[in-house]
Amino acid sequence: MQRAALSSGGAVTRLLRKGTFSCHNVNLSLSNQRLTTTILSMKRLKSSLTQEPFLSGNSSNYVEEMYYSWLVDPKSVHASWNAYFTNLKNDQPSAYMSPPELETSLRSYQEGSQVVSSQTVPDEYIADNIKVQQLIAAYRSLGHTTANLDPLGINDADLDSNLHKTLSVEHYRFNDPNVTVKIPPGTLFSGKGGEYELGYLVDRLKEVYTGTIGIEYVHLRDPEQVEWLRNRFENPDLRKFSKSDKRLIIERLIRSQRFEEFLAKRYPSEKRFGLEGCEVLIPGLKIIIDKANELGADTFIFGMPHRGRLNVLANVARKPLNEILSQFNSDLSPEDEGAADVKYHLGVCQERLNHVTSKNVKIMVCANPSHLEAVDPVALGKTRAEQYYNGDHSGRQSMAILIHGDAAFSGQGVVFESFHMNELPSYTTHGTIHVVVNNQIGFTTDPRFSRSSPYCTDVAKVTGAPIFHVNGDDPEAVMHCCNVAAEFRQKFGQDCVIDIVCYRKNGHNETDEPSFTQPLMYKKIRSHKPVLQQYLEKCVGEGVMTKEEFKEQKQKYDQICENAYMESTKNPVYKISSWLDSPWNNFFKDGPLVYERTGVDEETLKHVGTMLSTIKDDTFKSHAGIKRTLKKRLQMVENREIDWALGEGMAFGTLLKEGVHVRLSGQDVERGTFSHRHHVLHDQIVDKKTYVQLNRLYPDQALYTVCNSSLSEFGVLGFELGFSLANPNALVIWEAQFGDFSNTAQCIIDQFIASGQSKWYRQSGLVMLLPHGMEGMGPEHSSARPERFLQLCSDDPDVFPKYAHHEFTVKQLQDINMIVVNCTTPANFFHALRRQIKLPFRKPLIVMTPKSLLRLDDARSNFDEIREGTKFQRVYPEIGLPKENAENVKKLIFCSGKIYYDIKKEITKTNKDYEIAVARVEQISPFPFDRVQQEVENFPNAKIYWAQEEHKNAGAFEYVRPRFLTAMGNKKPIGYIGRKVSPSPASGSKAMHKKEQYALMNEVVSLANINEE
Repeated sequence: MQRAALSSGGAVTRLLRKGTFSCHNVNLSLSNQRLTTTILSMKRLKSSLTQEPFLSGNSSNYVEEMYYSWLVDPKSVHASWNAYFTNLKNDQPSAYMSPPELETSLRSYQEGSQVVSSQTVPDEYIADNIKVQQLIAAYRSLGHTTANLDPLGINDADLDSNLHKTLSVEHYRFNDPNVTVKIPPGTLFSGKGGEYELGYLVDRLKEVYTGTIGIEYVHLRDPEQVEWLRNRFENPDLRKFSKSDKRLIIERLIRSQRFEEFLAKRYPSEKRFGLEGCEVLIPGLKIIIDKANELGADTFIFGMPHRGRLNVLANVARKPLNEILSQFNSDLSPEDEGAADVKYHLGVCQERLNHVTSKNVKIMVCANPSHLEAVDPVALGKTRAEQYYNGDHSGRQSMAILIHGDAAFSGQGVVFESFHMNELPSYTTHGTIHVVVNNQIGFTTDPRFSRSSPYCTDVAKVTGAPIFHVNGDDPEAVMHCCNVAAEFRQKFGQDCVIDIVCYRKNGHNETDEPSFTQPLMYKKIRSHKPVLQQYLEKCVGEGVMTKEEFKEQKQKYDQICENAYMESTKNPVYKISSWLDSPWNNFFKDGPLVYERTGVDEETLKHVGTMLSTIKDDTFKSHAGIKRTLKKRLQMVENREIDWALGEGMAFGTLLKEGVHVRLSGQDVERGTFSHRHHVLHDQIVDKKTYVQLNRLYPDQALYTVCNSSLSEFGVLGFELGFSLANPNALVIWEAQFGDFSNTAQCIIDQFIASGQSKWYRQSGLVMLLPHGMEGMGPEHSSARPERFLQLCSDDPDVFPKYAHHEFTVKQLQDINMIVVNCTTPANFFHALRRQIKLPFRKPLIVMTPKSLLRLDDARSNFDEIREGTKFQRVYPEIGLPKENAENVKKLIFCSGKIYYDIKKEITKTNKDYEIAVARVEQISPFPFDRVQQEVENFPNAKIYWAQEEHKNAGAFEYVRPRFLTAMGNKKPIGYIGRKVSPSPASGSKAMHKKEQYALMNEVVSLANINEE
């Protein structure tokens, strides 16, 4: 092959890289069909070359040159390369095959001479070397399936006992079973290349890939990550532990095991969901913290279920033992601080010195109910907030560590939702380390009946996370995986999973009998040596620690536990502050409960409204429909009016001016489901060019974050809740696409939002916007189910609160667990949002937001309702003609939300203005007893009714009825106007909806039998 031909091949290569190809300047004639095949083959070649560490520098270029030489004349290259290129062209083999050794093949190129084809090596030898490459690839991709992972030696972690045929040497039919193969410089042998006997090579592959670690990493999309991980596991030098390292492992195992044994001795009948069988988790978590702290992380947010929580609190977070043990006090009464939830659900925030790195660390363990994986997105949201407020844009300072059970990891859908947020710009936490405590059993369910995938961790593959399966009885293997995971996360900012295959010494809890359902497993467990004993024997044999030193270490920790026990019995600690996982330092103030009025000066209102209505960028090409919308907004500002979208935007903008970060998240929230918001404008010509008006209000304003989320409710609502927990001085909002869809996030609502303060002393100012209204759109697009939220509210229906008049509102808000509003004006919505920040405490706010009212002219407010001195109105009283004719009013109707405008329209149409009064309850919970009482007294002769558009067994009626009776001193009854009971929230028939609406309005204006007692 002449140099000219080689040059033409190089030209082809360069042109291919540029994405163009022209034959007339190249002395190489290819047909169109052959050219297409060449380009496709070249792409496959380049893809395969990127996976080979020894193809560095100009080597890959030489391979490309050889490839084009081979296209012209297959005999121009070495026979091994001929075979390689042939297989590549034919898309064979299916398993990845590394290229042959380059040394001989490239020598002629490097010397600038023609290619010399060496025919002195037997074809059998060449074939055997190719098979060796296939064997290595098989172990890298499938070795984990036969790894020694189960400490009990009972199960295969992947539920399959068959050996994959590609891992068998016999499968490859080597011509010479004792063949000596040449391995290029890589990682299998400490980075050294050379000749090795096949048997020795196989032993080395088994040691790396089928020992007590099984790794899954070839599915990763980034070749750099693949190569980096390969080096960390194949290079034996990186898996060595020093004597001091091993002593540290023993010391941490002592703490892990002896803590559980101490609790079992002192509290034998208590449920504690101990860690026995996976004691190695504690040193594993601590080494993650050590390595990540060494690499720059100083804040660690843990989300975990109940198993092992007390041990993590004691030995990882280092919560004082006496405070933990105080929770076991049998004298703890419901009135005591710290008695609202069981001890293995509680969280903590601890700041301490890491003695390994001599750096400070902050460790937060999020409180979590028994809903296992529900805490995952909460911990991620809190992590994202920590990164945001600390300016940690790369996420290297704050990181999440999520601990899972094996059955829950594969069974709970929120795990998938949480994984899928990591690559989303507004939700990424730049990598989470997931640790699976793989007991190989659920409550009593065998893994073969609890998942369909080979591993419980297979869900992690959807986002390309590497997975390290490791035998929990090999502490050094676990520590190596934890070290690699921490380093991988800090280097690449990606998720990774450590699957610690272990066992559960006791039943689901300490009082449970596990042999009812797993007799063979627990027979094995009862005779199994704990990991500490196994590792101690190994280390004593290696001279790492003597038995006397071990005994001394054990007695030292036992004494620490005993001292803490004595302290907890003499001086139990029940401080709320000791269990807060998100302490808000300097937020809560002593003194009277007051909050500022929420109105804003008119100059600010006009400025924010104008900026929301204009685009200050002449180069930005907006949509014609957007231009019309902005023009109408500007006209409203000039007329001192606001609609719903403008009122919301003004609330956000005025808070941003005051330095309050506003975050709005949910499906399609940038535009708004009903095309009303338009907070992110998109250039119609330049892709990805956007304009966010609320971030251009003032030079020193806070940032507005508005982000379309993934199509998730459970995960994203949990994320936003976690975000809201990190900082009380931010307005964090989640909006449902339709309020109906919040039921998919009911777990977060029930377990965290409604009850979080009661159980875990955590306040949150999270706002939920739930589009709601019966408008003939069918059962799934009508009702946000206000009845469900109201049922979760904690105000007593039979008690009229005894607060002083001037503090009634704020005291009610302080004592409630969450606020539910159904506003009828954009002004009141404006005030409700701003009130969230102005209150001296934080409560979740649930808003039934409108759909048709977004554009209803009657549902507009003016600046006089939101300027300085104004505030949120819990009740809008009747102020029209009925008020002037109060003695003759026969019917006083209370309602909430959109139906008010339907009622007023019907009353006006039928000329019943003098006989029927209408009052609006804007804040349904906490119930405005005082304002309702006052309004009833204004119309002494009127019958009292509650009107709603929802069915009788839905909506607010069942909530408000007993509270109305209490407000009226049980002197009057309250009637109901609305739809009849129904199991479905709305009719799917438009005609039926209109029929129901017609009947409802007739009932509103009917005065028949109104005077009958």
